[in-house]
Amino acid sequence: MSHSIQVISLGSESHGEIVRKAAALSGLDYHTIGFAPDAICLTESHQCDIIVAELPNGDLDPSEFLDSITQSNAGVLVIFRLLSSAVSDALRVARTGAYSVVDAAMDEFQLAELLDNAADEVRSRRAASHMDVDEWRRRLVGQSPAMQDVARMVKLVAGRRCTVLITGETGTGKEMVARAIHMASDRARKPWVALNCSAIPEHLLEAELFGHSRGAFTGAVNDRAGRFEEADGGTLFLDEIGDMPFELQAKLLRVLQEREVQRLGTSRTIKVNVRVIAASNLDLLERVKSKQFREDLYYRLNVVPLQIAALRERPDDIALLARHFVDKVCRMEGIPVKQIYNETLEALACYDWPGNVRQLENAVERAVVISGDREFLIPGDFPLSSATPRPAGIRPVAQPVSIPTQGIDFARTVSNFEKTLLDQALERAKGNKSLAADLLRLKRSTLVSKLRVFECAA
Repeated sequence: MSHSIQVISLGSESHGEIVRKAAALSGLDYHTIGFAPDAICLTESHQCDIIVAELPNGDLDPSEFLDSITQSNAGVLVIFRLLSSAVSDALRVARTGAYSVVDAAMDEFQLAELLDNAADEVRSRRAASHMDVDEWRRRLVGQSPAMQDVARMVKLVAGRRCTVLITGETGTGKEMVARAIHMASDRARKPWVALNCSAIPEHLLEAELFGHSRGAFTGAVNDRAGRFEEADGGTLFLDEIGDMPFELQAKLLRVLQEREVQRLGTSRTIKVNVRVIAASNLDLLERVKSKQFREDLYYRLNVVPLQIAALRERPDDIALLARHFVDKVCRMEGIPVKQIYNETLEALACYDWPGNVRQLENAVERAVVISGDREFLIPGDFPLSSATPRPAGIRPVAQPVSIPTQGIDFARTVSNFEKTLLDQALERAKGNKSLAADLLRLKRSTLVSKLRVFECAA
């Protein structure tokens, strides 16, 4: 089966020519067909990843077309290109659930950028399906080596009952990984119960975990099951385990060893079958050394350690995460899914993200709100500090420049330097434009458009 991405143009010859040029800029395979029925037949018998359809089209009703296409190929992405400038037409088509709706004024370079984003979405879906996993893997957004290691570990431990200790900075997605373990296990249809140990007052945490009988303490007017009983047969996630009171840690250790709990105010024990996953943003070994965390409990929890990398350590995941959150926020708000300019993604990749994935999600939600009716998100929608460390592995290319007494032409100097970089990248890539673009951290379409500018200026 081919791994190339297929772009289909549906509409007039002039429309097809724009799509053909955009697909060439993006390095995608291109085909053109004239009528909607042909498109539906093609998706039933051949690989079809992206369709760019021209509207209005007498052979095509947008809603019926999308329904027919998704029935034969649920993964195909449809882009409608509107010839009409009527706002009512745009709103009607936007509500169909298409990947994107653009107007006829969009040239091949702008369309190529949109195709780049759509192609990334196709590749992301393929990568997830190739791992032979289900919903749990789609929750672990990211294809960086660090996230692939996490996914492999999740798959390995999911079928076991051993405890897992997930560590990482605040906001890295520790609960998301714990949920993935639960969803990938044979306990997926059983209860999932989560408890933040730092959010419950110390004097109530024991009753919250183990339950209590009526009259066990002031305010205990009824018998109540604890979180362990609620999670029987399923998974109990204990977040911020490092903040658990030292005295309570011994009782937790006993439950983990004996697989039974005892409600406060009673001597009766209750057997429980619970998978425990714990998480902490603290260095638990340091807390063991300072006598704030029991050593025996630490080793009982740390049967399978799982470290989640900070977002700044996996910048390759930022674009996928940003698009994932844009899609999530737009669907929650009931608005057409917005796109992100490549320059915006590059700016996001250069930010340090001290709040990690959680901060990125909040930033995307804010950007969607302040962008209003605009289809594309721009760097200005993300008011991020420019004084942040450059991601590891990306080093600035610097060449000494001497300014003579009479001064220099700034624009020409910068342009010459840019052309030098492009020439060096192409030379190192032996003329392969896709590889050259990777060397410069550019989209292929961006590199091609820059080369064309220099060719025209020659």
